Amino acid sequence: MTVTDRDAAVSAARAAGDVLLRYWNTRDTITPSRKGAGDFVSDADVEAEKSLRENLLSERPGDGWLGEESGEVSGASRRWIVDPLDGTTNFLRGIPHWAVSVALEEDGELVLGVIHDPVKGETFQATRGEGAWMNGTPLVGSSTETMSDALFGTGLPFGAMAHIDDHADDLRRLLPQCAGMRRMGSAALDLAYVAAGRLDGFWERKLQLWDIAAGLVIAREAGLRVEGWTAEEAPEESGSVVTSNPALFTTFAGIIRGQNH
Repeated sequence: MTVTDRDAAVSAARAAGDVLLRYWNTRDTITPSRKGAGDFVSDADVEAEKSLRENLLSERPGDGWLGEESGEVSGASRRWIVDPLDGTTNFLRGIPHWAVSVALEEDGELVLGVIHDPVKGETFQATRGEGAWMNGTPLVGSSTETMSDALFGTGLPFGAMAHIDDHADDLRRLLPQCAGMRRMGSAALDLAYVAAGRLDGFWERKLQLWDIAAGLVIAREAGLRVEGWTAEEAPEESGSVVTSNPALFTTFAGIIRGQNH
């Protein structure tokens, strides 16, 4: 039987999740290394990405690759874009909010996304033109229509990131107008949670493609509006993303972009 791209991605993500759960149960013995301020990598990340690469490229040996830990293999019209452990700091600290993220790009367009949360047993998935799902349940985003009822997610910059002041300004404008904001430590899951209606919107600057590729597919297929820092900017190119349900988007994006005061 022919294995579909979606089935291959889901199977690979769950296998990598099993690898991570083994490390999760003995995480006190992990000695991470530091890539930068607040940016860690561990044996868990490396082994999970190795599992993803072996499983996906054994099914699709001619495909290209972009992984957070192993870098890029280019030259193909298709490539897998993976973050083996989105939320490494949460993982290392024992906070049960982290995920495996797998996306497929064809001819420069994102066409498939899978985000697997091993701790909660939730697998979010979407294929372009076919909708988004979580464990068999369709995802359609929230029905919130007013900013005063809306809950948003973001990722806060840290260390020496140049846009700390910009993000502080975002919060100053947004917080008085909404029901709250969450910073949970995994951009992949934030995007999946907006698709599931658990959050009403999400924004963040300067992310890596592997952080958001799968989540962008899932968000779009759940009916969300997804833009970059401007309406013309593609978040998969810039790394900056603004998304929410359609009812809130114009007001929310205007606040985040400093257009509404």
